[in-house]
Amino acid sequence: MRLHNMFKKTGEKITSIHSRNRRRPEAPEGILKKCNKCGAAILTDEVINGKYICPKCHGYFRIPAYKRIELVTDAGSFEEWDAKIDEGERPENPLDFRGYTEKVEVLREKTGLDEAVVTGKATICGQPVVIGVCDGRFMMASMGHAVGEKITRAVERATEERLPVVLFTCSGGARMQEGIISLMQMAKTAAAIKRHGDAGLLYSTILTDPTTGGVTASFAMLGDVILAEPKALIGFAGPRVIEQTIGQKLPEGFQRAEFLLEHGFLDAIVERQQMKETLSKILALHDAGENIKDSEEYGRKEVNLNNPDSQKNELTAWQR
Repeated sequence: MRLHNMFKKTGEKITSIHSRNRRRPEAPEGILKKCNKCGAAILTDEVINGKYICPKCHGYFRIPAYKRIELVTDAGSFEEWDAKIDEGERPENPLDFRGYTEKVEVLREKTGLDEAVVTGKATICGQPVVIGVCDGRFMMASMGHAVGEKITRAVERATEERLPVVLFTCSGGARMQEGIISLMQMAKTAAAIKRHGDAGLLYSTILTDPTTGGVTASFAMLGDVILAEPKALIGFAGPRVIEQTIGQKLPEGFQRAEFLLEHGFLDAIVERQQMKETLSKILALHDAGENIKDSEEYGRKEVNLNNPDSQKNELTAWQR
């Protein structure tokens, strides 16, 4: 062996026998969650028990649909509607999009959901309500035929039963794998909401992170009362597309809930801990309005339209 090779670096790290045999400690799968806001590793149980809020930075995790329903409704009051849309009532893969059917089946198995939204009837602090919750685990809660159908059915049934509707939105927009059929759901859901509103009933939406695309352009922004969670991403097109289109730099915080509230697109931003109480107050105000409308104290009287003098005498000053 030559002398100059004795001190040559070989790149091989010298380790002890003990360090070679020692394995890096690993947490059991599922025991930890990583916060996407601050990067902290948090115990999963701590996240679930804390309403899916990071205890370090107070950032919000996305909530599974059934867990969201559990947080905002009275215990045991939820009755699910249209848990599974019959196969003959929806086009499974209208464009024969490669891999789409298999992806849906995998997600059904993984999430336990039939589709990206859960709808049904429940009570919030004793007040009956129709509730819908989008679940981002299922193709980012994109809106295809089944999602549009479930929301439309829920709103139409709420109209028949004269119930208010509360809808938690979370979506990447229309589902591209279903092409024009996914875009048709925008008009279908909007028409059902219009009939619900014409019946004098309350429709409230809660926009969660993210609410974008065709969902923002349809049922998400049609609420009589529009709420949002803090720092939720809300918009139609992405910031990069908008910047390229208008040729300008967007302001800081653009498309976040706080920016939209400041510019009049939202009625309020509500912390997750206060959501149930806030919805309860909104429902109580609506219920009180319904009771006043139906009572004799509202001052509605039958008026003889053929007799103008009689009409003038029978109308109150407020009605005139």
